[in-house]
Amino acid sequence: MTTALFLLRCVQLGVSIRDLDLLTVGMLTEMWNESGNDNWKGYRTLASQADMDAF
Repeated sequence: MTTALFLLRCVQLGVSIRDLDLLTVGMLTEMWNESGNDNWKGYRTLASQADMDAF
């Protein structure tokens, strides 16, 4: 990943230059990977509190 591409990904995630002092490259990479899952409709249902208690 080039510096320009890295900064583009930061802008797409809404991460400011000031925030880059607090985050690692790995954290930003994970944030970018997980942002791809935000619009995925393949999740069946969200677990309820009863489901979590039964778990």
